[in-house]
Amino acid sequence: MTRTRQQNVTAAQWNPNGGPVIPVDLTRDENIVFGSDVFSLAAQRERLPADVFDRLVATLEKGAALDVELADAVAEAMKDWALENGATHFTHVFQPLTGSTAEKHDSFFTPTPEGHAIAAFSGSELIQGEPDASSFPTGGIRATFEARGYTAWDPTSPAFLLDNPNGKLLCIPTAFASWTGEALDAKIPLLRSMDALSRSAVRALRVLGDTETERVVTTVGPEQEYFLIDEQYYFDRPDLILTGRTLFGTKPAKGHELDDHYFGAIPERVLAFMMEAEDEMARLGIPIKTRHNEVAPAQYEIAPMFENSNVGSDHQQLLMQVLQNVARRYGLVCLLHEKPFAGVNGSGKHNNWSMGTDTGKNLLDPGDTPAQNLSFLFFCAAVIQAVNRHQGLLRASVANIGQDHRLGANEAPPAIISIFLGAELEKLFDAIAAGEGERETPGELLDLGAEVLPDLPLHGGDRNRTSPFAFTGNKFEFRALGSSMSLAFPNTVLNTIVAEAIDDLADKVEAIGTDDLVAAIESVVGESYRENRQICFDGDGYSEEWQEEAAKRGLENLRTTPDALPEVVSEQTIETFGKYGVLDRRELEARFEVWVEQYAMEANIEAETAADIARTQIIPAVLRHLAMLDEADADQLEKEARDLFDQLVEKTIALEGVNMYPDGIDAEGLDLAVYARDEQLAKMHDVREVADRLERIVSDDLWPLPKYSEMLFIK
Repeated sequence: MTRTRQQNVTAAQWNPNGGPVIPVDLTRDENIVFGSDVFSLAAQRERLPADVFDRLVATLEKGAALDVELADAVAEAMKDWALENGATHFTHVFQPLTGSTAEKHDSFFTPTPEGHAIAAFSGSELIQGEPDASSFPTGGIRATFEARGYTAWDPTSPAFLLDNPNGKLLCIPTAFASWTGEALDAKIPLLRSMDALSRSAVRALRVLGDTETERVVTTVGPEQEYFLIDEQYYFDRPDLILTGRTLFGTKPAKGHELDDHYFGAIPERVLAFMMEAEDEMARLGIPIKTRHNEVAPAQYEIAPMFENSNVGSDHQQLLMQVLQNVARRYGLVCLLHEKPFAGVNGSGKHNNWSMGTDTGKNLLDPGDTPAQNLSFLFFCAAVIQAVNRHQGLLRASVANIGQDHRLGANEAPPAIISIFLGAELEKLFDAIAAGEGERETPGELLDLGAEVLPDLPLHGGDRNRTSPFAFTGNKFEFRALGSSMSLAFPNTVLNTIVAEAIDDLADKVEAIGTDDLVAAIESVVGESYRENRQICFDGDGYSEEWQEEAAKRGLENLRTTPDALPEVVSEQTIETFGKYGVLDRRELEARFEVWVEQYAMEANIEAETAADIARTQIIPAVLRHLAMLDEADADQLEKEARDLFDQLVEKTIALEGVNMYPDGIDAEGLDLAVYARDEQLAKMHDVREVADRLERIVSDDLWPLPKYSEMLFIK
């Protein structure tokens, strides 16, 4: 048996880890683990004096800062709770501009002169930490010799305990800012944008006659897609280890053409992993609702229920960490790259976004009669206007190098931003814009033709999976996010641009006057829809015809990350974000510089890794294959392989050449990103094209890399 076959057999022989989870009676409250590792309001109520707890809740509801006395009381209670659960250290978890989280662990215990140790944790330690800001991307905000940065406790996102086989760690969600006060993270702009939208939405609700709402919160419910492969294959692929995706690999004979994986029975090993991961997430208060097989083989999805945007964003970062940690306990590796396997569907993260009041109303719920729901018409029109006016910025918010392999293909939302409203809503807005026509769609039932089956209520319109921004009942689904991405910046953009549109529409309603509120709202909504309806599209977003139609409509088609990122620093973006206090010019320019540099660096890592694998693994394997053919006098086969081998050598040398940057390339700017895209990634594609053809003809026992047919199908 060859080494490859032995590896495959080993990977297929999985045994359940440890003992099974012991079934418990889940009707008993003491057996419900949800939130047990979270310093939640319930835990705070139990541990804080009543007056302190009431002051804390009142402070959080108003969005005000905590005073030091209150912080000291919370810190003491948090410390005692953590110690009782076995935590010896605490950390301020923050989200720098790396796209992941960061943490520095500090002990609760301090030695005493008597030779003992005492546990202490003050309000000042809780509120503020001090990591080295120069060691994180700053985009020029901080020089490398200027190191001071601050973490600031976010009391709206609860602290939690992170399990480790050797103990627990108290994790405190925090913001991260420079010594000069600029946001160096993903959380601060998100919180600012949530405040901005709340102010604008409450003001608009007052115009619409709502006198009760005091705060509006945006909510998210992200659907996370990911791949699982056996760790033996992962550690045998340098490209997966270094870049998160396979830089070589030909499409297997079977992919997902038979549609037999999607929603299929979950393999036992994978289900065991899912159940343990979900148990950990439940303890951390992450409200997981759904799990299932996705379209591609070895691809899966997990989705939580809605939470406010800040907590949902924090939980999403934690969810990805839990998935990757738990997978290893089952001999698996969780891949979060947007396109780990070429020719196979990639992974996204659908961002379901809505707005809700503190009185319990969903502002994007049309109700049974959307034509009569004035607040829904107003806020839905604001979203349409915002997406149209800032379509380039929305596209930039989901741009990264992994996305460039995915967006625009027949598997994911296209690079052209458009909105799908559905037949019922499109009919309604068309009628309002025209000032005439039928507005309401009568409810219908779907008769399934079998007496035992009930008639089903028929929705007013079908769904459109090719739309990057689709209305789906009581929310908009921003479907263009990538699997590895943080939710923070896309939702920061959504909150900010919608706040601007809400203010614009509210100004116009006030200018008309509210004596006849219905007429005023319909006039403003109709005008806004007429000006922005070009962003609405209900057809096939994957088709070439749509690209032609979109160009006629004046919609932007930003195909790659270097095309899209300049939208982050456009004058329109700077004006809008500055007006709402979300990010100033310097903070936006810093993010642009960081993201451009990251794109170029990641492309360079991919290009150098591809060249190294081709030079040191694939070329030697082909040489051994050629020697075998020569010895066997297999002239026809040898000529075929020799021709491809010569091409591979030529293209590998060409790739190595462009990996040595020529003079004149700006090492810190957009020029380098464009060079990486047009030269390094293009030459890397040329090498891969030939290598993948060779994979089909080189002897199986000589080919140095695990193949797609193994990685994707051996569970």
